[in-house]
Amino acid sequence: MATPIARRVGRHREGLRAAGLRPVQIWVPDARRPGFTEECRRQSHVLAGDPHERETLDWIEATSDTEGWR
Repeated sequence: MATPIARRVGRHREGLRAAGLRPVQIWVPDARRPGFTEECRRQSHVLAGDPHERETLDWIEATSDTEGWR
């Protein structure tokens, strides 16, 4: 027998599907894993000074709508 919460979640999901949405599963790196911080730091250093990285960051800043974020 489904719990009231399970039914409520099911109805919510059905509504989302009826609206044309579908669920997707996204796997992301586990920030709690040992070595994660060091690997982020390593990758950042690899990109430091790269002209393509600067160009990309400039584009992101120019096209981002951050109004109301601060």
